[in-house]
Amino acid sequence: MNKGRNALGRGLGALIPGASSGSAVQVEAGPAGGGPAEIEVERIDPNPEQPRRIFDAEQLERLAESIRRHGVLQPVVVRAAGERYELVVGERRWRAAQVAGRKTIPAVIAEIAPKDRLELALVENVQRHDLNPIELALAFRALAEGGATQEEIGERVALDRSTVANHLRLLELGRDLQADVEHGRLSVGHAKAILQIQSPEQRRQLRDRIVAQQLSVRAAEEAARNLGGTAERKTRVAPSQTDPNLGHLVDALRERLKARVRVAGAASGRGQIEIEFYGAGELDRIARIILEGM
Repeated sequence: MNKGRNALGRGLGALIPGASSGSAVQVEAGPAGGGPAEIEVERIDPNPEQPRRIFDAEQLERLAESIRRHGVLQPVVVRAAGERYELVVGERRWRAAQVAGRKTIPAVIAEIAPKDRLELALVENVQRHDLNPIELALAFRALAEGGATQEEIGERVALDRSTVANHLRLLELGRDLQADVEHGRLSVGHAKAILQIQSPEQRRQLRDRIVAQQLSVRAAEEAARNLGGTAERKTRVAPSQTDPNLGHLVDALRERLKARVRVAGAASGRGQIEIEFYGAGELDRIARIILEGM
């Protein structure tokens, strides 16, 4: 991983101000000689890699009112795109500036490779806690599909690999249940309880019960167990409860592969080892580790 990518985990301040010639971002000084440039709002297009999908109208109006009173206190970051500009960081400010009726907005013009747009936007949103869990999960999946491992994604956004893996699991939910998580009707803990169930119909039943009865996460987990939705658990063996050696083997595989590993049907003397991955890049990494040991 190069220095430009390592800087992402340290935040935008490591990338934007005074970037060196070897970093991922090159800053172009504004016309006044060092300050941000004033760019016409209508000449700026949104970042196609923006991980944030929901912009609260009331929050935008409050920010717009602040901009009317005090101006835009923090410039956005843009990259040149032909005769126009493309947002990299600061879409909420840009949207609020439009609501406030501003014709221009202060902007730092940076040379940013298209492949780095998602990472920069993701880092900013993570630092500001602006993304809901599904937006985070979709951004993590996009990085994984670009070849990043869960461990590398975690390093880039300063989160544990397990946190990345848990967010990616949310994408196993149907789109309607993902929308519940996006809009706060279900917490991540509730979603993880629902994921214990394999049947889409039973998942919907548990979702309806959680919302109607305002179940706690612990109560939702108990309800999931009572629904009998943990058929997966019944067919899988808890290694620590059957064969300690098997448990140690699974732990060693998880540590070696840096991935979720499960054993199914081992009690019968035959079964399967399942290795979870997200994206072609992670599959290639796991395959290399396995093949190198052969």
